[in-house]
Amino acid sequence: MERKPTETETHASGADYRPIEDYGLIGDMHTVALVSKTASIDWCCLPRFDAPSVFARILDAQKGGYFQIRLDDEDATTKQFYWPETNILVTRFLSEEGVGEVRDFMPVRGDANEAGRRQIIRTVRAIRGTVPFRLECVPAFDYARAEHDVDMSQRGACFCSSEQGLRLATDVPLKQTGDGVCAAFSLEEGETTTVLLRTVPPDSICGPTLSESEAEQAFRDTVDYWRDWIAQCTYTGRWREQVHRSALTLKLLTYRPTGAIVAAPTCSLPEDIGGVRNWDYRYTWIRDAAFTIYAFLRIGFTEEARDFMNFLSEVCTGASEGQGPLQIMYGIDGRTTLTEETLDHLDGYRQSAPVRVGNGAYDQKQLDIYGELIDAVYLYDKYGVPIWHDMWQSVRTFVNWVCDHWQDTDEGIWEVRGGQQQFVYSKLMCWVAVDRALRLADKRSLPADKARWTDCRDALYRVIHTRGWNAERGAFTQQFGGTALDASNLMMPLVLFLSPGDDRLHRTLDATLQSPDRGGLVSNGLVYRYNVTESRDGLEGEEGTFNICTFWLVEALTRASAVDPDRLDDARLIFEQMLGHANRLGLYAEETGRRGEALGNFPQAFTHLGLISAATNLDRALGEATGR
Repeated sequence: MERKPTETETHASGADYRPIEDYGLIGDMHTVALVSKTASIDWCCLPRFDAPSVFARILDAQKGGYFQIRLDDEDATTKQFYWPETNILVTRFLSEEGVGEVRDFMPVRGDANEAGRRQIIRTVRAIRGTVPFRLECVPAFDYARAEHDVDMSQRGACFCSSEQGLRLATDVPLKQTGDGVCAAFSLEEGETTTVLLRTVPPDSICGPTLSESEAEQAFRDTVDYWRDWIAQCTYTGRWREQVHRSALTLKLLTYRPTGAIVAAPTCSLPEDIGGVRNWDYRYTWIRDAAFTIYAFLRIGFTEEARDFMNFLSEVCTGASEGQGPLQIMYGIDGRTTLTEETLDHLDGYRQSAPVRVGNGAYDQKQLDIYGELIDAVYLYDKYGVPIWHDMWQSVRTFVNWVCDHWQDTDEGIWEVRGGQQQFVYSKLMCWVAVDRALRLADKRSLPADKARWTDCRDALYRVIHTRGWNAERGAFTQQFGGTALDASNLMMPLVLFLSPGDDRLHRTLDATLQSPDRGGLVSNGLVYRYNVTESRDGLEGEEGTFNICTFWLVEALTRASAVDPDRLDDARLIFEQMLGHANRLGLYAEETGRRGEALGNFPQAFTHLGLISAATNLDRALGEATGR
């Protein structure tokens, strides 16, 4: 049964929404919660990333549901930070009368976690003075479509829909207000209280909250877990703090049962406010494979690389047995059907409709994924564990498929919805797929149709240089015979297709560095994926600069600096500018808007992977330059 809006729920204005960059992230490697600067949980799907939301105020300010604990003072100032070297989020409220604090985290150890119950612990403390707090918890199950009952008790409240239950346990006296509960309470300086939100069966009864000692032990256990984990990081370069935060964020986006990593934990946050470019990213893209493996291995996280490689291996085995193409994305449990639907009852972030769940691009043809996958296998073989028999059989199947189909059209890396084209980046990654397979075969003495593969690789090299290069533009273009630029071509030196001294690399960089009104892709040091008007991607509206593309530019400039040292100064400046576009917690969305605002799903794994790779290679190049 669809949940009916209450009488007080009216159409929300843009002012009712927090900026996307105002959010922090907590999680337990099964799911996450987005916590606003005012300590409101405005997005959370339980019990896992791709489940229907329980709190979704970020997608509908009135109907979406939320869980907020704030200072009962509208004029209070807020500050937010992560407990050092952890994913525990601290929100502080400062006023003339006092200072209050809310610590938010999801335990990653303990009986409840192991039993499959997700839980959020919110510890509220008075730091200075007598501090008045207000608690409001208004769940909205199944993307605000399902009704639920509220069962009050002296120990808290239970919210139960037909499919799911939540238990809010607290010593604070609660009052029911419609479909939710609220409370007003004060704490004296030094006093603490704990609020526990836990998933329970729909027919569950309310139980006690954690005692002060139990809450403190859960906090300490969680601190120890995250600090023990980040201590494995081998990066000691110039941007250690930013690399650590990116690594911690990527770990939060990992689905522990399978090792899969979601592209982002949110859905339908818009690339253009009020526009239609709103997608569900709570799935695992094959494209992210090489970036993920590379980033984890480069900074010492071999276990995470292994787990993700195992996930890829299972997906590849299933696909290769059918002798058919890979999908571009899979569910975090490996499922293959990700049917897209729109939720018309939700307004969308700042009225950016439609709200989409599922992703209709899952069955698109995107030829580049084979290159990213086999590059990941190659990297794991080189820096992790040598390739095994079954995985090599899958690789052979995929390479043979690429040899048969590389001349096909496809939808390309950006998943355009304007029809298939001959995208240059797709051909580039087909080249990578065959090239890395040949290298593996030679290195490991593996059986392969080397003559056929070599002919295919050489044909791809020739056609990219003949049909992908536009002499008039002086650059590689988005499509064969086209004129529009595409930031994905910045990957050419990164995958060793172009050498640092190749004149075509430097000319493509110079063309890309031009402003959009002059045919380039760079504005204020930030990089657009492509020119929306020139590319005709089949969608209305505009979009922001694409953060991963800016990090690709940094890396391309870094590679090119081997023959043009001035490029290194440019790379460092752009990188430092890009660091300034993270939010106060070091988190990035998918895109950055004209005013520096975060756009798109948040936080974005792709962006944080790009930061780690760029920081690693730029730091190394700067060290070598200093040595010279």
